[in-house]
Amino acid sequence: MAIRLKELIKQPDLLTGGHRACAGCTAPSAIRQALMVAGPDTVVGFATGCMEVVTTIYPYSAWRVPYIHNAFENSAATLSGAEAAYRSLKRKGKIDKNINFIAFGGDGGTYDIGLQSLSGALERGHKMLYICYDNEAYMNTGIQRSGATPFGAATSTTPAGSKIPGKMQQRKKLTDIVAAHSIPYLAQSTPYHYMDFMGKVEKALAADGPSFINVLAPCHRGWRSEMPDAMEIARIAVDTCFWPLFEVVDGEYKLTYKPKEKLALVEWLKLQGRFKHLFKPENAEMLETSQKMVDKEWNDLLKRCGEA
Repeated sequence: MAIRLKELIKQPDLLTGGHRACAGCTAPSAIRQALMVAGPDTVVGFATGCMEVVTTIYPYSAWRVPYIHNAFENSAATLSGAEAAYRSLKRKGKIDKNINFIAFGGDGGTYDIGLQSLSGALERGHKMLYICYDNEAYMNTGIQRSGATPFGAATSTTPAGSKIPGKMQQRKKLTDIVAAHSIPYLAQSTPYHYMDFMGKVEKALAADGPSFINVLAPCHRGWRSEMPDAMEIARIAVDTCFWPLFEVVDGEYKLTYKPKEKLALVEWLKLQGRFKHLFKPENAEMLETSQKMVDKEWNDLLKRCGEA
């Protein structure tokens, strides 16, 4: 990928500048990186959400590839239909080029509202890549909690106050849910680790069947962090093992990055205002619980990867 990257960066962006995403947003970086690998012969399906709103407000579009806007719940279903139509036309000799199919959705449209259609597309075996840009809440509609929101995070529907100290449930293990579908390829990454992410996009598009990548996409508005810090927060999420980088190839787990020194989770939490209440003396137990959750999931992953 290192040699190919020199070629890829010479290509025009397939997601143009000038869209309406917040300054410092990491999701457009993830989209650009994915499209850099996929190239112009790509059809994109996109669930309603932050990135759909900021890139396609009528009459403008930031996309230089064919783009289908879908409802919150059916990005995977729509694109699986497009992929099936493409295969039919190719069998009839009406299309001779190879086309990539990539569905995008935020965590709201993937972990929650779109989970059913995603599961169906994976089970049916469509040759398509689904990328979830996970900013851990419904950011587009007011920062409401989602199934991806971490334990203890303050959102507009789980406000930290006298009644509750933020979200009281653990985040959904979506990557494990996808792995249960026995698809050829799935992975986790971040836009900060761009070589890791782009390499995984390349593998995913080459897979013989459906593939899935979950990308952590820090959101300074929803995470109450400093605007320039989003990529650094993505890096620390990995070094604290809150968001491990790994892939699953034909059911085999493989770690793609192992921190030289595993940082304490508080190093990640303290950068985000949505967790500031956890540092009050009365919530010390929640900090301990959060660290134990991360440690358990990290140790479970090491076992799956044969690195325990």
